[in-house]
Amino acid sequence: MLTSLQNPLVKQIRKLHSAKERHKQQLFLLEGTHLLEEACTVNYPLVCLCCTSQWQNTHPQLWQTACSQCERAEIVSEEVLEAIATTVHPDGVIATAKRGNPQTQVPFTGLVLALETVQDPGNLGTIIRTAAAAGASGLWLSDDSVDLDNPKVLRATAGQWFRLPMAVTHNLNLTLQQAKEAGMQIIATLPTASLTHWEVDWCQPSLILLGNEGAGLSASLAALADVQVKIPLAPGVESLNVAISAAIMLYEAQRQNRER
Repeated sequence: MLTSLQNPLVKQIRKLHSAKERHKQQLFLLEGTHLLEEACTVNYPLVCLCCTSQWQNTHPQLWQTACSQCERAEIVSEEVLEAIATTVHPDGVIATAKRGNPQTQVPFTGLVLALETVQDPGNLGTIIRTAAAAGASGLWLSDDSVDLDNPKVLRATAGQWFRLPMAVTHNLNLTLQQAKEAGMQIIATLPTASLTHWEVDWCQPSLILLGNEGAGLSASLAALADVQVKIPLAPGVESLNVAISAAIMLYEAQRQNRER
């Protein structure tokens, strides 16, 4: 059992609390039983598994499954687990995994999201969770956004992080052009648009383009849109949260496709 906070493995995992170290080590944290269950369900490759003896005794099957998918497994003390966790009350297990999944392919079919400079991890996690629930094909994220594997993003997805194909793009303009060439319509959300989101034909392959929480979409990306839409707001209300906007359009698309 690992009990020392000075143990090299403990120190290494604690460093993963910072984005800089996650990039440097090319690892990210999976915290909690639910995220570990989802990772095991899709056979996501794990690097290291750390849990308390109490958690191991309570989850023997999950322990065995996770051990078969990881390179190293350790029983740790409650103090060590609390030290390596980013949450205040960890539930007994934490794993590390390699950043990026080279097998992930975001198709230019069905319903896809593209996000520009989304900064809030709660927003991104909620969008991922909602997109998975609405049956979206995948999600593209600009590289100046919050990390896909930020611990808060992972928690906000409620496990759906593993269910939705996602990729970071270093050139969102090029990604949109590729989507167009593949036959997708680009739909941007802009407060100045004349069309509402329900006046769009969502039954053809569509890419929903959403911008930064404060600044919205950049002019260069908005100009690439085939259709610009707005979500009607009551007088005096300036805007909606980006995750709420995504949910409204995703489910309008689902409604139209079900009714046709």
